[in-house]
Amino acid sequence: MSQAQDFSYLHTMLRVGDLERSIRFYTENLGMKELRRADVPDGKYTLVFLGYGDEKSNTVLELTYNYGVEHYEMGSAFGHLALGVSDIHATCEKLRAAGAKISREPGPVKFGTTVIAFIEDPDGYKIELIERS
Repeated sequence: MSQAQDFSYLHTMLRVGDLERSIRFYTENLGMKELRRADVPDGKYTLVFLGYGDEKSNTVLELTYNYGVEHYEMGSAFGHLALGVSDIHATCEKLRAAGAKISREPGPVKFGTTVIAFIEDPDGYKIELIERS
C-alpha cells in the first residue's frame, strides 16, 4: 500500500433516531457546530455534519437520520468516540446538569494514570472524555 499521506480521516458516521435531539446534544453540550446539512428526500435520509472546525482541516461527525427509523441496535463492534477536555470533573458536572447520562464517573483508567469518563448521547452511543493537560 502507499504512504499515509495518501489518506486523511474525514468523518465518523452515526445513525440517529431523532436528528434535532442529537444535534442539540452535540452542539449545546459538547460545543460542536453544525457545518452542513443535506436532506435527500428521494433517498429518505438527512445528513448533518458537526465538528469543531471546518471539514478541510478537521475530522467531523456525520449524523444520519433515515426517515421513519427511531431506534438502532448498538451491536457489539462499536466502541466509542473520544473527546479531549481540559477539566474532566467540571465538564462532567456541566453535562450532568444539562441532563446528559454519565455512564462512568471521572477517574484514572484501569492500570494507568490517564483520567477518563464516559457519557452517552441520546441514542446510547458512548463518548469517552479524556482529560488533557
